[in-house]
Amino acid sequence: MDAASQRGIDDIRDIRDRVVLQPVEGTYKVYILDEAHQLTEAAWNALLKLIEEPPPHLLFVFCTTELQKVLPTVRSRCQTFVFQRPRLAELVKVLRWIADGEEIDVPDAALALIARSARGAYRDAVSTLDQLTSATGGAITVQDVLQLLGAVEDEVLFRLCDMVVGNETADALLFLEELSEQGQDLGRLVTDLLEHLRHLLLVQHMNEVPDSLPVTDEARERLREQANQLPAATVIRLIDLLAVAVDDMRQGGDPRLPLELALVKVTRPASDMSREALAFRLEKLEQGHTAPRETLETAPTSATDAAAPTHEPVAEPLRVELEQLQEAWRRTILPAVEQRSIPIGQTLGEAHPAALAGDTLTLEFPPTAAFHLSIAEDPKNLAMLREALYEVTGRKLSVEFELGEAVHASEEDEAPTSEADVLELMKSTFDARELDE
Repeated sequence: MDAASQRGIDDIRDIRDRVVLQPVEGTYKVYILDEAHQLTEAAWNALLKLIEEPPPHLLFVFCTTELQKVLPTVRSRCQTFVFQRPRLAELVKVLRWIADGEEIDVPDAALALIARSARGAYRDAVSTLDQLTSATGGAITVQDVLQLLGAVEDEVLFRLCDMVVGNETADALLFLEELSEQGQDLGRLVTDLLEHLRHLLLVQHMNEVPDSLPVTDEARERLREQANQLPAATVIRLIDLLAVAVDDMRQGGDPRLPLELALVKVTRPASDMSREALAFRLEKLEQGHTAPRETLETAPTSATDAAAPTHEPVAEPLRVELEQLQEAWRRTILPAVEQRSIPIGQTLGEAHPAALAGDTLTLEFPPTAAFHLSIAEDPKNLAMLREALYEVTGRKLSVEFELGEAVHASEEDEAPTSEADVLELMKSTFDARELDE
């Protein structure tokens, strides 16, 4: 019985009227309800008496993928058996048994691709094998499987990650162009690359390739090697960046540009001024400037050596260009200020980075924004801005303010600001309101 379509109390009453009769053949009557969680609460209540006190010849089997939706009173009166998904090797074994029995010519690599695409479902794997057999006449190749499923070869995923290891930005973009020209589904590439990165992450943190991973024996050794070559921080950063491509795909967007941006940002971290990119770059600097354990634990050989101060390598501050600050000003820096104070962030929104000399940043306000400049110069507000700049750039920058020069100012513009204008500015800047005395 399909409980998804026969889920009402009338359907259950029909069963209840028939189950009391003895079986004509055999010892038991067995009723299997698929998608049992779809039954209404009234239907479960009508069935509950039979579940509590079933006749000796009656057995119920409730099948569900969402056990939590079944009423607790029903679950407490049943034995629960949780079926696990088959592993890749088990799926390949069944597919090979079917292929040999049906005299289908198919290599193990093709069966492995079919099994991986089934994601633990025997029915899906067998159905895919049946479609390929009909389409190819019984001689299936790896390319046939890739063409039908739109799947990505393991070699493509390993090669892309090797390019990330070597920071080969241009080669990675050219490789994506080649895949696109070959008709590769870039959306499927994003999802398969995310799965590959997950495998690398598991290997890095478990120090071994788990048996549960759906990979072939040949891919296991390559996973282990690549997990040692690709830093864990890079893997996590690339996963975060690819999540943007996944969101775009869900909204119907083209995944190509987000995928290319992800590869550029992870191979050239200096091109990204976001706070996540800054944390990633700082972590790489710390890893590159960590003193060796042997140096830290070596005892001084003489009194002179003992008295001499030890100079550990210090990470050089990150270089920041004016163009990068101008690009990140509204996208990253102002939001960081608004997290501390929304009015101050809106006040600083009137300014823009005009110059960067050494560690001194000059912010220029429009000539009509003298009031905003005076608010920004307040020591407390200036401290907020410097904290946000350090959070985004990793540099402790000093800040100077200046008013821009008026261009062809009219007499009306040169007129002194009226009291009404000041009040209106206070209301818009600080979300204030005027109180009646």
